[in-house]
Amino acid sequence: MSHDNLDPKLLPLALTALGVVYGDIGTSPLYAMRECFYGPHAVAATPGNVLGVLSMILYALLIVISLKYVTIVLRADNRGEGGILALTALLPEQRTRTKGRIPTMVLFGLFGAALLYGDGMITPAITVLSAVEGLSVATPVFDRFVVPITIGILVAVFAIQRHGTDRIGKLFGPIMVIWFVTLAALGLRSLMLWPEVLWAVDPRYAVRFFQEHGSHGFMVLGGVVLVITGGESLYADMGHCGRTPIRVAWFGLVLPALLLNYFGQGALLLLQPEAASNPFFGLSPGWALLPLVALSTAAAIIASQALISGAFSLTRQAVQLGFSPRVAIEHTSSHEIGQVYVPPVNWMLMVSTIAIVIGFQTSASLAAAYGIAVTLTMVMTAVLLHTVALERWKWPAALVFAATGLFLSIDLTFFAANALKIAQGGWLPMAIGAVIFTLMTTWKTGRRLANEWLSARSEPIDTFLDRLESDPPQRVPGTAVFMTAQARGTPPALAQYLRGNRPLPQTVVLLVVKTYPWPYVGPEERVSIKSQGDGVYDVTLYFGFMDETDVPKALALARQDGLPIDLDDITYVLGRETLVSTRSGGMARWREALFVLMARHAARATDYFRLPPERVVELGVRVEI
Repeated sequence: MSHDNLDPKLLPLALTALGVVYGDIGTSPLYAMRECFYGPHAVAATPGNVLGVLSMILYALLIVISLKYVTIVLRADNRGEGGILALTALLPEQRTRTKGRIPTMVLFGLFGAALLYGDGMITPAITVLSAVEGLSVATPVFDRFVVPITIGILVAVFAIQRHGTDRIGKLFGPIMVIWFVTLAALGLRSLMLWPEVLWAVDPRYAVRFFQEHGSHGFMVLGGVVLVITGGESLYADMGHCGRTPIRVAWFGLVLPALLLNYFGQGALLLLQPEAASNPFFGLSPGWALLPLVALSTAAAIIASQALISGAFSLTRQAVQLGFSPRVAIEHTSSHEIGQVYVPPVNWMLMVSTIAIVIGFQTSASLAAAYGIAVTLTMVMTAVLLHTVALERWKWPAALVFAATGLFLSIDLTFFAANALKIAQGGWLPMAIGAVIFTLMTTWKTGRRLANEWLSARSEPIDTFLDRLESDPPQRVPGTAVFMTAQARGTPPALAQYLRGNRPLPQTVVLLVVKTYPWPYVGPEERVSIKSQGDGVYDVTLYFGFMDETDVPKALALARQDGLPIDLDDITYVLGRETLVSTRSGGMARWREALFVLMARHAARATDYFRLPPERVVELGVRVEI
């Protein structure tokens, strides 16, 4: 390819990818090798064991990250966005349309998304703890300060989220370049002292390792899996910089640097088996140890930032797709729509992460909890990818079954190895995932039941229009916008409004907001208008699941399309639902009670839809579920 054909934005975007996408996988050298050779499930640092583990690490990075994620999964972009919810939205329509129950394939995607919240709590804890533990390598005096320093750093990381990462983000890329170059340099320095570890490129060393160790060797896989823990977040952050820059950054810098560092740690362990307690910091010459701790902490903060930002984006997608109650979402950048801050999620993550640090105390204790969430999400991704490749992309069945068979066999093996550690901490992300999965499915089902109850009791729109013509109420100048979730029937708020004998404005807009299962909707597709006569208009606003749901701005587009409204004289009428749990409901009583509780704590529609508060009228509507 000639230099003239290179996209001038490619290198800056690849730099962005280093800062946003590769923080998680880039900090794995801090703890991954240590978990294989130090601790309750470790093996001795003999030449055969070191070569066997390095061979597994090499092929895990090549098959799971390079082939599965960077080459294939990144093709599954939903109009530029990635992540397991975006992948779920790519499923063929027949897989996502069922009456009543949530389809099985959608449940797979939801559970994978729920597990990512657990990942978002554990990643900041394990990465920052691992970095700060480098101080103990310098001198044991720091041992009792590791946890307090870690908590202080985490509080600072979560506290700055409300300011947005726009400015800080510009520093992330260059810092991660320094980090990966440092990883490569440290690894190369050690590798030159014992180059024989390069024989690990022969996969027979991995096979021999299992032959010699049997079930114990299987447990070591729980440490090996830590080298690929950033794969899922790599896909989830695709929308920030695009597929090609992520690939360029991976093959151009990240993969070579990681391999050099892991092989360098292997060489160190053969030279100094006692370095197994912290082989990463053992690579450093004495004079560079404290600067390396500082750089590791910066890289850990960046890795944490990527997971926290991912949790914010995931929450917005869940709200838009109807799997979460409305939450307060703040935009932290005027030119990057993807940069959002979700206060309740931020503080929940902070409290959870600090509790995890206090509860587990060391990164080694946390390693058991870390792998299981990631491997299970990888299994979900492989299952969804199989369906998308076969039914949407129409790839040859033999190719799809061969690829997903390979990926699933590896993912399930890694998951099984981590499942052995459930009692040591693996229960934590499973419990977090189960709670969030229950919340999301309860909200989706509860909203469906509430909408069905309202639809069954709403007056048909034709009957309402006939009554409006035969027994017209008093009309006054202006516009009233009645927002409703029901595309058919008279909105409950309108029926309640007329019951109060209020004069009806000359223009009545029955407004429905719909979210498409793709990220963005252009202005030309935003509005659908249908006149019902007598000054009544059906208006539907369409948004993508990454769009900002700004109703006044969308109505300005509707006015340009011919809707006769005065933007300075609009009253928004909302139905404020009072949910009542009944024995005849469609969910268990405890889930109905949970749904009512979630609804009470949902953000006000006024804030979520960006409505001017002084123009909003709320009318109470009783709903039984």
